[in-house]
Amino acid sequence: MRFSNKTVVMTGGATGIGAATAMAFAREGAAVVIGDWNEEAAHVARAIAEAGGRATFHKADVRDPASHADLVALSLDTYGSLDMAFNNAGVLPPPLPLHEVPPENLDLIFDVDIKGVFYAMQAQIRHFLRVGGGAIVNTASVAGLVADPNMSHYVAAKHAVVGLTKAAAVEYSARGIRINAIAPGFIATPMTQAWLDSEDFKAAFFAHNVSGRAGAPEEVAGTVLHLCSDAASFCNGALFVIDGGQTAH
Repeated sequence: MRFSNKTVVMTGGATGIGAATAMAFAREGAAVVIGDWNEEAAHVARAIAEAGGRATFHKADVRDPASHADLVALSLDTYGSLDMAFNNAGVLPPPLPLHEVPPENLDLIFDVDIKGVFYAMQAQIRHFLRVGGGAIVNTASVAGLVADPNMSHYVAAKHAVVGLTKAAAVEYSARGIRINAIAPGFIATPMTQAWLDSEDFKAAFFAHNVSGRAGAPEEVAGTVLHLCSDAASFCNGALFVIDGGQTAH
């Protein structure tokens, strides 16, 4: 129970990595505040409560700075504290060559995947500065390290998350705030299901991954919890790759 009497606020908790991580935090004793536009996240909060944990869902638009301020306030009003944050909300665009990406696709990716993280961190850091510290984990991707064809806008946004994480860690480490990012590889989630349904894609992709399979959301959650825990007290401004060996090949 590493997180007894602690509260985590997180975005993107409806399915996949977010849902698995919310459940993992709750099992370790944390109160969990989930902000998501997808109301399926309410079912995750309900499942946590039914299992004896503490969780609250709040419908939020990560593109709106006010939503993040609301999540911080909700954490304090409901549970009396906010100690950790997991900025996980993101969207995955349809693959397109760079010269064919329409402006609305580019805007959505940057509004959610990078501006959403930036606005979340602003609200969280303001609180952590008042209370003397905290831990933040941002979801980047292996696309923040390497590039694939037809994913230019996604790759750009995830590289930006990595840079933002490092810059913020440099700014706030002396104030007791640790900020790290994770880089999941190919994880089996509803967002990636269309690719998992393609036998041709799986054969080509898994041939270049030393694990030869997709990861499970629970295999990502453990790293997030570690980075928020006291055991990771010397981890700051770093990107933690969870890709089954994809980028090692």
